[in-house]
Amino acid sequence: MNKPLDNKLALITGASRGIGAATAIALAAQGAHVVLTARTGKALEEVEETIFDAGGSATIAPLDLTENDSIARLATAIAERWQALDVLVLNAGTLGTLAAVPAIDTKELATVLTLNVSAQVALIQAFDPMLRRSDAGKVIGITSSVGRKPRAYWGAYGASKAAFETLLGAYGDEMAEISRVRTAIIDPGATRTKMRARAYPGEDPASVKPPEVVAARVAALAVGGFEAGHWERVEG
Repeated sequence: MNKPLDNKLALITGASRGIGAATAIALAAQGAHVVLTARTGKALEEVEETIFDAGGSATIAPLDLTENDSIARLATAIAERWQALDVLVLNAGTLGTLAAVPAIDTKELATVLTLNVSAQVALIQAFDPMLRRSDAGKVIGITSSVGRKPRAYWGAYGASKAAFETLLGAYGDEMAEISRVRTAIIDPGATRTKMRARAYPGEDPASVKPPEVVAARVAALAVGGFEAGHWERVEG
C-alpha cells in the first residue's frame, strides 16, 4: 500500500533520542526515507534498526552540528544522492545551565547560541536549494514556551529559542513569496525527554506525555501541510 510520504526525503536533527528519534520513526512509518543526525552514532543505529524492523528506510549521519564545515559536508553528501529535500525537522538543541541572568556563564551562553541559533541558520542555508526543489518543502522547528514568555533562570535557553523562532519565521515569510517552501514552529510542551528530566529532576516522568505524541503531530503536519508561519503548542 502507498503511504503519504512515499518517495519523500526527510532530515531530522537530534534524532538519537527523545522527540527527534520519535519523529524519525513516525515519518518513516508514513513512507519517508529519513536521514538521522546526532552526535551519538550508536544511538542513531538503534533508531535506524527500529525503523528497519518496522519496514521503513533510513540513513544515519553521525556528526556534531557545531563543528566546522560539518553541515556543509552533510548537505553535499545528501545532495549527491537525492535531488530534493521534502521535510527538514530542526530539533537539535542544548539546554545549558539554568541560572539567573547575572550568573550566566558567557562562554556557555556562546555554546548554547552556537547550536540553538547559528547551527540552525547554517542548516537552513545549506538545505535551502534542496528544499526549493521539493514540490512542497517543509521546515519544522522545535521550540520552547520560554522563547515567547521569559521565565526566571531560563534566560539563556529562552533567548536562544526566541532568536531561533525569529529567524525561522523570517525565512518562512521570505519563502512564502517566492517558493513552495513553508515553515512551522512547534512548541512540544511538557514532554518526557532527557532535557526535561535535567531541567525538572524531581518530576515523575510518567506525569508528562511521551515524545511520540509530539512526533505524531509533526508527522501529521509533514503529511497534511500547513499555512505559512504556522505555530502551535502540542498539549496532552
